[in-house]
Amino acid sequence: MIFTWPHFSPVLFSIGPLAVHYYALAYITGLLGGWWLAQRLVKLSPFAATQQQVDDFLTWAVLGVLLGGRLGYVLFYQLYQEPLSYLLAHPIQIIAVWQGGMSSHGGFIGVAIAIIWFCRKHGLNMFAFADRIATVVPIGLFLGRCANFINGELWGRVATHWFPLLIIYPESASVDPTNALRPRYPSELIEALLEGVVLFLIMILAVRSDKWRQRPGMLTGLFLICYAIARIISECFREPDYFLGFLPFGTTMGQILSLPVLFAGLVMLVWAARQTPRAA
Repeated sequence: MIFTWPHFSPVLFSIGPLAVHYYALAYITGLLGGWWLAQRLVKLSPFAATQQQVDDFLTWAVLGVLLGGRLGYVLFYQLYQEPLSYLLAHPIQIIAVWQGGMSSHGGFIGVAIAIIWFCRKHGLNMFAFADRIATVVPIGLFLGRCANFINGELWGRVATHWFPLLIIYPESASVDPTNALRPRYPSELIEALLEGVVLFLIMILAVRSDKWRQRPGMLTGLFLICYAIARIISECFREPDYFLGFLPFGTTMGQILSLPVLFAGLVMLVWAARQTPRAA
């Protein structure tokens, strides 16, 4: 089936000068949904945190996602568009999240720093707490990719093989006029499926296992591995950013950034599996 992207409005509704964007709503809903589920997961043995501590961490998570996601975008992507001298002369551009531009990998780094800082402050087992947080992250990833689709951004590559659903993105004419009316892979929906639905199901099944929970760090390692694999696969359907194009060996920035995530996940999983199980 082939569809034309239906020109969704990025704004859900507006009241005077106040406009509620789908992208912002995705972040808010993802954080609240993750908070709701994390409150229930910390009840599972062994102890990871109290529900009150999960409440307190929500603010830290918001800052980690926003600051990490934005700074990651600036470092990994925007520096290819704007020279460092320009960003230093216009520092407001570095934090201009309202103009778009967030990096998932940067968001992970931001949340990781928030977890380390928060757990040291409250005397919590960092890896046990990270396991619970990692389990709920796919909720935000799913909603974020859905918002990307509504915004008509991060569209897929021109389709060269059969696929059950293809979409024409007329907006692609701004950077690729030759292929503007050619069917493309629905990369945002593919990412929502792999990084959101599939990863969430894997994590939920794993967190239900006492063996996985009793070795802090295993669930976090599993998440990192599965996310990296999902991102590397989905990037095969996604059109690279026009200002970056393809990197050496036909890779993309998303795939390059996912390689250290995959390595870190493997190291963490192996390390955690060798640890003595924690008692309930």
